Amino acid sequence: MRHPPVAIDLSSTFVVVRPDLLADRIDVTETIWSDLDERYDNFRNHSLVSSFSFDTDWPTWERHPKGDEIVCLLSGDAEMILKTSDGDRRVRLDTPGTCVIVPQDTWHTARVHEPTTMLFITPGEGTENQASPDE
Repeated sequence: MRHPPVAIDLSSTFVVVRPDLLADRIDVTETIWSDLDERYDNFRNHSLVSSFSFDTDWPTWERHPKGDEIVCLLSGDAEMILKTSDGDRRVRLDTPGTCVIVPQDTWHTARVHEPTTMLFITPGEGTENQASPDE
């Protein structure tokens, strides 16, 4: 067995799903993003399982050019805004367990209606962040 099964807190320990579909536990540190890029070849063919809590709107938009992202509400109330070719699409997540699949290469952000915790399964390679998707 590679590592013993233990309960982990996804807010302090992320999980990297490798191309061979094995999972590594990674402690969250101040250098987590650069550490992940360095350790996992700029996240090529890897996905990240993480959890974040928010009490304000996201300050930026992001997109993932290498695959779909799954965003699942654990608690709270938030609205995901996705920039699509048909205009903005809004998906309200207000019931724990509801999810949205953000299509590959789609700019997205969140508006938070009350303190919210979300689970993310993210294809990390090439992720972009910016103030506005129109930049």
